[in-house]
Amino acid sequence: MFGRLMPTEGKFFDLFNQHAALCVKGAHEMVGLMTNFDDLENRTHAVESIEKQADKVTYATVDLLHKTFITPIDRDDIHKLITRMDDILDMMEDAAQTISLYDLHAVTPEAKRLAELCLACCEKVQSAVGLLHDMGNAQKIVAICEEIDRLESDADHVMRAAMSKLFRDEPDVRNLIKMKAIYEILETVTDRCEDVANIIEGIIVENA
Repeated sequence: MFGRLMPTEGKFFDLFNQHAALCVKGAHEMVGLMTNFDDLENRTHAVESIEKQADKVTYATVDLLHKTFITPIDRDDIHKLITRMDDILDMMEDAAQTISLYDLHAVTPEAKRLAELCLACCEKVQSAVGLLHDMGNAQKIVAICEEIDRLESDADHVMRAAMSKLFRDEPDVRNLIKMKAIYEILETVTDRCEDVANIIEGIIVENA
C-alpha cells in the first residue's frame, strides 16, 4: 500500500521513529535518575534536553502535515499520534522536574519499578511505531499494543500497592505528599503510552 505513495510521505514514519527513539532515551534517563540520585541535576537536564528535541520533531511533523497533500494515513491520526507521543516525554519531564523541585534525596523501590515500566512501555511504543510503515505488520503491531496495555495494567497495580504502603507506613506528611505526586506522574507516563497504543490500533483497523 505505502510503496505506491510519493517518497516524501515516508518522512512521516521517519519522524515517528525519531520521536519514539527519544521517548526511549528519556525513559532510560528516568530509570538512571531513580537508581542514582548523585547525578540528579545532570539527569534532570538530560530529560529536559530530550523533551526539547522531541518537541522539534513534533513541530516538524505538524509542519509536514500542513505541506503534504496526500498523507499515508489519515491526517487526524498523524496529528493525534505525534501529539500523544509528545505527551509521553512531557510527563517524564514533569517527573524529573518534580523530583528536583521537591529536593528528594532517595525514592522508593516502587518508584524505581514504575520508572522501569515506563521504559518498557516506551520500548514497545518504539517497536510498534517502527512497524507502522507497512500494514503487512498489522498482527505484530496489534500484539505489541496488547503488551503495552498489559504493562500499563502492571503500572496500575504497582501504583496502588505503593500508595497503600505509603499511607500506611510513611510518618512524614511532606514525604507522603512528594512520593504520591511522583507515583502519579510516573503512572501517567504509562497511561500516555497506552493512549498511543490505542491510536495505533485505530490506524491498523482503518488501513490494514
